[in-house]
Amino acid sequence: MKGIVVYDTSYGNTKKIAETIAETLKESGIEVDLFDVKDVKKLSAKDCNFLVLGSPTRFGTLSFAIRGFLGKVKSEEWMNKPFAAFDTENPENVEKKQGSAAEKIAEKLMEKKMNQLLPVLKALVFEMKGPLKEGEIERTKEYAKGLATKLKE
Repeated sequence: MKGIVVYDTSYGNTKKIAETIAETLKESGIEVDLFDVKDVKKLSAKDCNFLVLGSPTRFGTLSFAIRGFLGKVKSEEWMNKPFAAFDTENPENVEKKQGSAAEKIAEKLMEKKMNQLLPVLKALVFEMKGPLKEGEIERTKEYAKGLATKLKE
């Protein structure tokens, strides 16, 4: 089983979450590559069994770079493959339900007939630039362990 974790980051917080997910999956015996979305030149479903995609939430939506990446995910190649989505966002945004990058990613990938394995992960950051709220790395590790379990089923 091999997958890919792709992320965009503005201030480094989303990168930390992506790295934690990738490291935890590797510790669980799952082969995974980690990429900043800007470094993904070609995307082939032939090389991957699953996709994990993350973005910072800015103004209630996903980043422009992740939006562009989603255009590269072809339904005919990725149909029925599993995915997970995550974002980083401000706690007030979550409380007010003002829109989430992870929810928009999940929606777009489900439109491409991919299978969502877990509910989205919303990692909380203080204000716009962060840092991550205390306990978010630990919560991300638990999320990734759950993801690993689902991938092995």
